[in-house]
Amino acid sequence: MASLIDWKTRATSADAAVSCITSGMRVFVHGAAATPAPLVEALSRRTDLADVTLYHLHTTGPAPFAAPEHEGRFFSISLFAAAPVREAIAAGRGDYIPIFLSDIPALFTSGRVPLDVALLQLSPPDAHGYCTLGSSVDTALAASRAARLVIAEINEQMPRTHGNTLVPFSRIDAFTVTDRPLAVLPPSKPSVVEDAIGGHIAALVPDRATLQMGIGAIPDAALRRLFEKHDLGIHTEMFSDGIVDLVEAGVVTNRFKRVHPGRITTSFVMGTRRLYDFVNDNPFVEFYPSDHTNDTAVIRRNPHVVAINAAIEIDLSGQVVADSIGFRIYSGIGGQMDFIRGAALSPGGVPIIALPSTASNGRVSRIVATINPGAGVVTTRGHVHWVVTEYGAVDLFGKTLRERGELLVGIAHPDFRGELRRAFTAARRVVLPGDPVA
Repeated sequence: MASLIDWKTRATSADAAVSCITSGMRVFVHGAAATPAPLVEALSRRTDLADVTLYHLHTTGPAPFAAPEHEGRFFSISLFAAAPVREAIAAGRGDYIPIFLSDIPALFTSGRVPLDVALLQLSPPDAHGYCTLGSSVDTALAASRAARLVIAEINEQMPRTHGNTLVPFSRIDAFTVTDRPLAVLPPSKPSVVEDAIGGHIAALVPDRATLQMGIGAIPDAALRRLFEKHDLGIHTEMFSDGIVDLVEAGVVTNRFKRVHPGRITTSFVMGTRRLYDFVNDNPFVEFYPSDHTNDTAVIRRNPHVVAINAAIEIDLSGQVVADSIGFRIYSGIGGQMDFIRGAALSPGGVPIIALPSTASNGRVSRIVATINPGAGVVTTRGHVHWVVTEYGAVDLFGKTLRERGELLVGIAHPDFRGELRRAFTAARRVVLPGDPVA
């Protein structure tokens, strides 16, 4: 292999790097902390383009391509929507694909979504000629292999990660070099409600469990309650700083995992500089694409998988809404069903849906008699098991509709229990225990 000592001499400006993109192309954009912001900004400055379609998951920072003034030039398609593109989707300048995270790589590798370009953020090449996808492998590995052109931001501060993360330097068609900190997501400070939910979740976690959790206040609250546990393992699609604390405390050892034993397994990370330093060249952490981390056949092989996932609302039969508020797309299906089902199939597994009992400062119940029109069911009532609010944890698996209604009313906010009972009675012709029905 040719020497890479002078690899930087091939670098160009971000504007020059994206100059090969032409109208009508389909472009993948790397996400989370790996969002190649300089390339995204340079592309958005192109006023000579039309009908460029951008495929992406959650990106960090501004999304200038989704601004109203770029309508007709760029069209955003979210595989998992985040705040910068929600308004564009609602206004019709963007769209959303409901899809399991485990299925996204095959969209690209099969050619069902043909990619012309992959915009990536990579770690610098090593002596063997390989960059890595750094903090986010998820769907980016498939995009890097399927796209005709790879355009990269090679960031001196992108951690070099282990696992299935390699992108050959020779695969890159154009690149710019940066030396900038990755986007930071500070640890959250849980509210009283979130802390109570975290306590109920922690009580469901046995020693030697294999954990999957998201990023946010409720997972953080649960992780803070796990320091008395022993020999936990991590097999997840993503994690943040809270896992580092458990590793340093000796709680996370991965000794009893059956898939990648002795290693943390993840698809991407998002957190602080401390987290990025932790994963940098750390063989204890292995990154894999989401069609591996989120494959139910892989997940179920680990014992005692505890999967912790969030919801926007849940109805009294157990239908879980997680990607939309009515017709308004809020996030995505992500890996919720992958891990809820994988945990259910795991020996001793504990699939958990966790949510505060109310929204809008207590004015709206998240446990509802009927889901909002237009809302998407992510986890079906046939797949749901444990549901947790600040008022407790209930297991719906194997329960009748009547039993589910009674259990869910019991963990709803007290202010809404009466009307939920009345609505259930009207719908099912069954009177639930509790307040008299008017």
